This record gives sequence, structure tokens and C-alpha cells, in this order.
Amino acid sequence: MAPTALLSVSDKQGLVPLAEALHRLHGFRLLSSGGTASTLEAAGLPVTRVAEHTGAPEILGGRVKTLHPRIHGGILAKRDDPSHQADLAAQAIDPIDVVVVNLYPFRETVADPAVGWATAIENIDIGGPAMVRAAAKNHADVAVLTSPDQYAAFLAALAAGRVDGALRRQLALEAFRHTASYDSAISSWMASRPELASPAGSPTQEPAPGEGAPLRLELPLQQSLRYGENPHQPARWYSQAGVGWGGAIQLQGKELSYNNLIDLEAALATVREFGYGPAESHSPSDSSEEGAAVQSAAVVVKHTNPCGVATGADPAGALGRALDADRVSAFGGIVALNGPVDAAAASQLTSLFLECVVAPAFSPEARQLLAAKPNLRLLELAPAALALASGVQLRSLLGGLLVQDLDDQPVQEDGWQVVSARQPSAAERDDLRFAWRLVRHVRSNAIVVAAAGQSLGIGAGQMNRVGSARLALEAAGERAQGAVLASDGFFPFDDTVRLAASHGITAVIQPGGSMRDGDSIKACDELGLAMLTTGRRHFLH
Repeated sequence: MAPTALLSVSDKQGLVPLAEALHRLHGFRLLSSGGTASTLEAAGLPVTRVAEHTGAPEILGGRVKTLHPRIHGGILAKRDDPSHQADLAAQAIDPIDVVVVNLYPFRETVADPAVGWATAIENIDIGGPAMVRAAAKNHADVAVLTSPDQYAAFLAALAAGRVDGALRRQLALEAFRHTASYDSAISSWMASRPELASPAGSPTQEPAPGEGAPLRLELPLQQSLRYGENPHQPARWYSQAGVGWGGAIQLQGKELSYNNLIDLEAALATVREFGYGPAESHSPSDSSEEGAAVQSAAVVVKHTNPCGVATGADPAGALGRALDADRVSAFGGIVALNGPVDAAAASQLTSLFLECVVAPAFSPEARQLLAAKPNLRLLELAPAALALASGVQLRSLLGGLLVQDLDDQPVQEDGWQVVSARQPSAAERDDLRFAWRLVRHVRSNAIVVAAAGQSLGIGAGQMNRVGSARLALEAAGERAQGAVLASDGFFPFDDTVRLAASHGITAVIQPGGSMRDGDSIKACDELGLAMLTTGRRHFLH
């Protein structure tokens, strides 16, 4: 009896060459249905249609065609089980030796945000996953192919007589991954829908997953990285195409590293505080008025902490001020700009060694200038890719994951309180606003010294708050005179206020809420500082 191959694919890539090789070179009988059968017939290949094979017509508009004992019996029968073989003989069922199935394009269908519920549901494959799972279960006797990428290697193995148990087990593993990924895509899409259609047609609200609901992730491999944080650590990058960093276009430069991506994420999060791209593409954290022009801003990051942040009249002005904030630390840094990079900004970027630059766009003139630094990684990241990214943050720990909402909520100044005797001046309030937007992107304990839309000194990650304050104030030096200071957490003692005053700081912003708030407020009044409390902390670990 000639071996039988069942072919039923949505993705027709490589289908005809595969079927020709199976039939003409290896003597397979071809069994198929629907559009796959039509494609093979058009190529002049002899095809037995599933309806002819089963004796049952396709029904329900094609919803039921392969769900039949003559199909699943042929796939699932064990070749070495006499009772199975007796059942096949009694029912006149031929065994099926190769199953080639890929599924309805559900992901591609729901990628369109305007797709309707009914259209999406019709693109949920039923018979396909059933055949794939049946073939994968019976991999001892059946080979299952679920991707055109597998065809060439399978044919080579078939020609060499190497379609053995090891190969079929590997194909079964890939098949189960394929159906698991498919089901995950369906459940993720359904969970994201704000409304579900009831049988009667009236809208019903989809219940949110309970606290005990399992977390399911399905992300394709974006890139195998050279290594992780250190050369002895293997690393990979997984990302959904077109979403967040998965939508970035690398215009030039060396391959991205693990540390590059971590630092780029920190730089992008910081620069988005000031808007990103056109006004209509502002992120949720933008506090500018709707329709206002995006204020040019630039951020330089080293080891996930901003070392220079500034605003300016244009990208070049903002970038120059950000670099000037700490040119020593900026060496080898990561730069993010919130607007298109023009020639003037590009000339600033050629003034020192940098690892990466990310921006919404780069002008042709800027590209030409930056081409002189071929190792510099340039990433163009459109605002639309950011809008598609989830507002959930994941972090791994040994054996599990932590999940939280991103700390990207808009700054709510109506909750701020002046707790000192002296009111901050208008200029001081502007500086405090800038410093507060920056300090939440600095690792705790975090202190920022700033003035006139420019960071002057940053203290990050110290084990006590006054230690971070010393670092920030020493970095600012004489520029601290007349500047302001922001703290991501409250002051447990008045030492930070007194240290700040000794360096010329005139105003302070902090969350408040310490049992010793009164001590810090008293110190401000004694030393003539203004103090704002926000009622919200911004720890970043």
C-alpha cells in the first residue's frame, strides 16, 4: 500500500514543491481538502479530496470537513497494535503517514485593531489543531509538519531514509508548541476585548481574570544576543513584531547587546516624560496640554540611570545641554531624544563616543553625518510602536515572575502641597516640576539636582538617602547654587535638607509621609528653603 500524506494548509508557501516531491519521488498518495486541494490540482498533481476519502461532504460552510473517523483513525492508529490494525481493516480506513497542516491566520486577522468579533472567531481553526495534535500524539508512526520552514529538511531526511523516531519526536514537539502558541494567541486576544457578543447579540462585559488566573506569555524570538550582562551569560531577546522595541528599526551600527537594550529602555522611559514624537503621539505619562507642541528633550543614560537630562528650544539645544550636564559620565552612554534628529543634533552626537541613539526619526542629513561613526547604533522608533505596547511590567525572579503596572501615570500637581513657610517662586516651581519628572527614572534611593530644565547632579542607588544627596550635590558643584532638589522617597531625617541648603539649594520636592516630616519642614523654614510634598513616591529598584 502506498503511503499517504494529508495536506491542509493556510500558508501555501512551499506547498507545491513539497507535494511534488512526496508524490513523484517517494510515491505518496496525496489527500487534501479545500483551497489546498485546489492548489495541488492546479499544479497538475493527483489529489484525493477529503470528502471523497471519507464519503462525507464538507458541511457548515467548511467548518466540518476533516473531523471524521476515516481521518483521525488513519492518523491515530498504532501500527504495532493488532487491535488498532483490526479496527482499520474493519472500517476500511487507510493509515495516514505524514500530516502537513498549518492553521487559519488568526494572528494576522486580529492584528488589525478594527477587526470584528465575528471575523476573528471564524479564523479560529478547529480541524487543523485536532489533526496536528493527533499526529503529534502518534509521532511513533506519523510525521507532522506545521511550518514551511520544515519542508526542506524533512524531504532531505526522507531521501536519506532518516525519518526516524528522533526526527518524529522533534517534529511532534514543534507541533505541540505550534498549537499551544495558537491557543495562547486566541485567549490573549479574547482577554483583551472590552466586550463580548452574547448569543442574543446584546453586548456583555468580559470578566477580568481573577487574582488566581495564570499568566501566559507568547513572544517570538526577536534576536539571539551575543551574550547577556557578561560574556559568560547566554541571552536572547523576545518581542512581538511591531510592538514597543519590536517596532524599532536599526539604521546602522553594531548588533544590539543585552545591556544596550536595558539602557535604551531606561533612556526611552525618561525622555517620554517630555512627550515623544508629534503631540498626538504623547505617551500616557505626558503632562503637557493636549495639542501642545512636544518640548524638545534629550536623555543620556549610563547603567540604567540618567546622567544628563535637559530640555531645549530644539533637539540640538536639548542634546547639548544634556551632554553638558555630565560629559564625563556621558562617555559610552545611551542617548534618547523625543523628536526627530536633524543635522545640528547629529553633529552633537559625533562629539564623543556613544553606544546607541534612539529617536522617532533621523533626517537624511543626520544619517549622512552619523554614517561617519559606523559602530554607533541608531534606532528609529515610531510613536505608533509605543502605543501598542502593554502597560504591564514583568520582572523575573528565581522560579517565577513579578507583574506590576508601569509607573507612567501623569504627574498630578493638584495633589502637591507647599509645607514650608516660604512659597516657591514661579521659576523654582518650574524647576521642581522638571526635577520631579526626572527623579522617578533614577534608581532608589534617588536624588536629582536641577535648574532651568537641566539636570545638574544625580545620586542613585545608595543605601541611604543622604548618601545619594551627597553624590548629586557634589556632581552639581557650584551649579547647585540656586538650584532645586528632588527625592523619590520621603526624608526620614532632616540631614538631607540641611546638606542641600549648605550647597545652595533653594527648594525641595519630596513625597512626604515620614513620621519626621516636621523635622525636615522645620529645617526648611530655619534655612529659608521652600518645600513641596507630592503625596506620591517613585521608588525604582
